[in-house]
Amino acid sequence: MQPQNFHILNTSAYKFVALDQLDELRTKLKEKAIACNLKGTILLSPEGVNVFLAGLADDLNAFRAWLEQDGRFLDLPWKDSWSEKAPFNRMLVKLKKEIISMDAPMICQENQRAKSVTPEQLKAWLDAGEEVVMLDTRNDYEYKLGSFQNAIRMDLDHFREFPEKVKELLPTLKHKRVVSFCTGGIRCEKAALYMDKVGFEEVYQLDGGILKYFEDCHGAHYDGDCFVFDKRVAVDKDLNPTSAVMCYACLNPLTPEEQASPLYIYEKQCPYCASVKSQSKRDHSTTNNISSAV
Repeated sequence: MQPQNFHILNTSAYKFVALDQLDELRTKLKEKAIACNLKGTILLSPEGVNVFLAGLADDLNAFRAWLEQDGRFLDLPWKDSWSEKAPFNRMLVKLKKEIISMDAPMICQENQRAKSVTPEQLKAWLDAGEEVVMLDTRNDYEYKLGSFQNAIRMDLDHFREFPEKVKELLPTLKHKRVVSFCTGGIRCEKAALYMDKVGFEEVYQLDGGILKYFEDCHGAHYDGDCFVFDKRVAVDKDLNPTSAVMCYACLNPLTPEEQASPLYIYEKQCPYCASVKSQSKRDHSTTNNISSAV
């Protein structure tokens, strides 16, 4: 439902599908998106497409209808939300080796999907108290704003670390029912495909990720908000922008409570980078004292 005074439609989607002639495709997509007055980012790679767009609803729907005339982009699982302003500054179309970097471009083959669970089915499992291991495949700074209750957090600085870190979980989780999840579904799908190949016996991706779960299940069994990769920073369980902001110095997302800290100085520092600076000063002072004593 479109909230009052929110006129910008935001949408995202991805699809693993074989793509070629990427330079030509990049030009076509960018020209059409700009003609439709859209802002955002489209990632293209040989393994597929990943889309983040914002604009007026009529313009965005016109672009989607045009895009789906290309059979490779039929049935894109669009996830929509609304905001007062466009959360992007410009329109970019980028070429990448992978649409989400895991240094494993052959994991996702055309027409191959990970075994998935719908938001409704996952909620039913959790409502019934069934044993489900929730595996957060996002980066560490994302889940600090919210995650599923009792989820395993992998302390990833980057998704490229996932293959090595998930192998550490194989001995304890190999025989359990595992559901991988992320923001919109792309990372958790790639994660589930990889986990299946290395020996996990029952692993599912959350279809559509946290955003689809919010849309269909209103955030049951989830604590907090969901980090998003645009100027909104985070959305709540109704998919509305929250009061979270990004620290310009260290790029950590900040809750309203963290913004109230005396260590938060707009565009200069936050409690996280302030503590790093403080530790660095202590380390430097200790080094100087040791040097003076030698």
